[in-house]
Amino acid sequence: MGNHGSNLDDILAEDMHHWYNKFMRESPSGLITLFELKAILALKGMSEKAHSYVDQVFFTFDMDGDGYIDFVEYIAAISLMLKGEINQKLKWYFKLFDQDGNGKIDKEELETIFSAIQDITRNRDTNPEDIVSLIFERIDVKGEGELTLEEFIEGAKDHEDIMDILKNLMDLTPVLVIIVEGRSG
Repeated sequence: MGNHGSNLDDILAEDMHHWYNKFMRESPSGLITLFELKAILALKGMSEKAHSYVDQVFFTFDMDGDGYIDFVEYIAAISLMLKGEINQKLKWYFKLFDQDGNGKIDKEELETIFSAIQDITRNRDTNPEDIVSLIFERIDVKGEGELTLEEFIEGAKDHEDIMDILKNLMDLTPVLVIIVEGRSG
């Protein structure tokens, strides 16, 4: 596997014309649908949780809610993931975690997302329940069993170990590499 960081930095450094050609090769219509994204990521045989995670990623990237990811949304999503401010990334993570859209995240939502990510990345180094327990133990100071956006951002920023866990676990670099370079073989 190795570190994809330099690879993506090289990709971002390429001129927009080249980027656009890659995008259009993968999606000639200029728009990526949820179905196409799943095909690009080759998700056959994945669990239901993994599919629902990809749905959530798609809807988070589909900023105008039209059911497609266009080139502008695609570039915005990739640059957010690679170069975004920590507050922007935490807001994006929160939106991704808040599956029911109620403005709060609970343990079940977090565990579902973390398990799905592990299905996609095949990285099962850490138990999702342990990660979620740690996050709630540190951040949910009132013990309510759910976190608001403000609690999540402030709590994550106050605990470097939680930030590291989130960065590692939520690293979409491998997914972005697949999208940008296409499926291999």
